[in-house]
Amino acid sequence: MTQRKGEKPTISIQEHMAIDVCPGPIQPIKQISDYFPRYPRGLPPTEPALLNRAGSLRSPAARHNSGDDPAHSRVAVDDDNPDRAFSGAAAPSPATTGKKEEEPDVEGYDSDDSTTLGTLDFSLLYDQENNALHCTINKAKGLKPMDHNGLSDPYVKLHLLPGASKANKLRTKTLRNTLNPVWSETLTYYGITDEDMVRKTLRISVCDEDKFRHNEFIGETRIPLKKLKPNQTKNFYNCLEKQLPIDKTDDKSLEERGRIMISLKYSSQKSGLVVGIVRCAHLAAMDANGFSDPYVKTYLKPDENKKSKHKTAVKKKTLNPEFNEEFFYEIKYADLSKKTLEVTVWDYDIGKSNDFIGGVSLGISANGERLKHWFDCLKNKDKKIERWHTLTNELPGTTFND
Repeated sequence: MTQRKGEKPTISIQEHMAIDVCPGPIQPIKQISDYFPRYPRGLPPTEPALLNRAGSLRSPAARHNSGDDPAHSRVAVDDDNPDRAFSGAAAPSPATTGKKEEEPDVEGYDSDDSTTLGTLDFSLLYDQENNALHCTINKAKGLKPMDHNGLSDPYVKLHLLPGASKANKLRTKTLRNTLNPVWSETLTYYGITDEDMVRKTLRISVCDEDKFRHNEFIGETRIPLKKLKPNQTKNFYNCLEKQLPIDKTDDKSLEERGRIMISLKYSSQKSGLVVGIVRCAHLAAMDANGFSDPYVKTYLKPDENKKSKHKTAVKKKTLNPEFNEEFFYEIKYADLSKKTLEVTVWDYDIGKSNDFIGGVSLGISANGERLKHWFDCLKNKDKKIERWHTLTNELPGTTFND
């Protein structure tokens, strides 16, 4: 093709398209994303790669080796392989990688297996002076849906382990159609001793209430009470766990059936022992409605004349009755060391035999807190001494017939 003088050179479309590809193999065309790489999630962006004079990408490592230190060998960056060009920029140093692996990925944490059942926010306070354990259930978050509408009707129940579950179960109200319930409700266990704080564990379960079938378990958490300090509130924010097996190897002959507060005072003026039945807490439910109709009987043994029996009034449909009744036993102070006070709690039934709930024995043959209570009464005349005691389903030397 001849070109006249003064004419601009014309290039055919075929020649134009072949300028950058001939001679030699066809090279891939760089993408705009090659110049703006996406860093992996959780890794910080390092110093961006720079363009050299030829327009190719250079990593910081390559730049350091090529220009700053002549003793180092030059690192040639492959213009035709953008992935290789960014290998220095995208990969952090080993020291940086080690630090970042220790930090949890907060954004991705909600998909972790440990939170699939939800989390529970609560606080515990042991009131040592009043022998009470206050459990404040604040709220739950992200509970597992249990109903067809993708929601739940959650409530929280508490148990003290080991012990009879019916005797010490407490529960909150039920909140409808929510996975993030806020209860702000305080449940209290009365009659908690320092001994309980050493050996007991509080089990906190979250359940879904169903009207027409059995309630469903969502998750639980357990707190050994020895973690608590007296008179100091401790806050918890725990992930719920799957249901754990309950140790059933405990001696059932000593199964707890509730607590009773008893007061003792030897009156020098009246020459006798004053026994006060103050209240009971967390009694075992003996009736089909989930309650009992409790009353208390006391005996001072040995009882030759069979006249030492006293009985309180019956409190209807309750597991936490308050009696506040006192009984007087005329006895010489010197004879108290030979006597044993037996206290039993019963469930009143109409038309059939009354059910035995539990009992406790105080005296010279007792042990632990029961023996200490008796000795404190003997040492401190004319002083009323109140103590909580654990009821068990066996009481040595007593026949359980009302």
